[in-house]
Amino acid sequence: MAIGQLTNQIILMFLLMGVGLLTNKLGFMHGQTATDLTNILLYIVSPCLIVNAFEQRFSTSRLQSLGLVLLGILLTYGLMVLITNLAFKRVADPNLQRIMRFGAVYSNAGFMGVPLASALFGNTGVFFAVASLAAFNIFCWTYGIALFTPRKQGTPINWRQILLNPNIVAIVVGLAIFVSGVHLPNLLNHTITYVSSINTPLSMIVIGNSLAAVKFNRQAFNSRLWWPLLCRNLLFPIIDIVILRAFGISGIPLYTTVLMAACPVAGNVVLFTLKAHGDTSPAVTLMSISTIFSVATIPVVFALCNL
Repeated sequence: MAIGQLTNQIILMFLLMGVGLLTNKLGFMHGQTATDLTNILLYIVSPCLIVNAFEQRFSTSRLQSLGLVLLGILLTYGLMVLITNLAFKRVADPNLQRIMRFGAVYSNAGFMGVPLASALFGNTGVFFAVASLAAFNIFCWTYGIALFTPRKQGTPINWRQILLNPNIVAIVVGLAIFVSGVHLPNLLNHTITYVSSINTPLSMIVIGNSLAAVKFNRQAFNSRLWWPLLCRNLLFPIIDIVILRAFGISGIPLYTTVLMAACPVAGNVVLFTLKAHGDTSPAVTLMSISTIFSVATIPVVFALCNL
């Protein structure tokens, strides 16, 4: 894939973020509005996009590739968790340590990665992107949330919360449609397609709105945040490339998975910090700077992917 095509798409997405920033500055989008739009994206638009991606002819080789991609992603997550545990364990401030460990591991794959995959590779890109979404939800809602809400020994993981995540439900429904060869009625299929089409602009507008409230200054930025920033935007996507190449993955499955891995810090780092009643300033700053830097780091990662 041409780097120029990717760069143009990223610039387009940042222009859409600019629209979100503008709506905030003009007072058109308030806190409740942003929350409502986020819920619409998570519970309606994103699941429709996933189901729509599985509306294609069944292929055994494609299903095998999806399983192989998922295995590579799970291995990558395991390594990322191990590296961050070792690298940041000496950070004395527990709030900052949690933010650094979570921010380094989890990317904004849902809000930024899926729109990019859809724009560049169409339904085939979204098809392979679901492996990243599945792994993200499994790790984020087990290990990730445990960083901010340590469970008492013997307390079981809330698997119901994980399995009933709308993206996981959409993946299960989509896989059933793909494997069975059943096609949705035309009217329902068109409805899902229309809803799916708003995913990219709406996601970018919501992200741009969240960036509008950030104030960049020396007091807001802790110098130690450079390390999780480096891990999230460059180091971990490169590790992902090495693992996927070792698994023999290439083409759109490789490009899509690396694209999802190269996305900036996930917005959940702010939400989970709020849940833990911690200081959100480092989380907001890390997420915002990572997002801004991604306009340069994503093409760099792809250049390495093409070597």
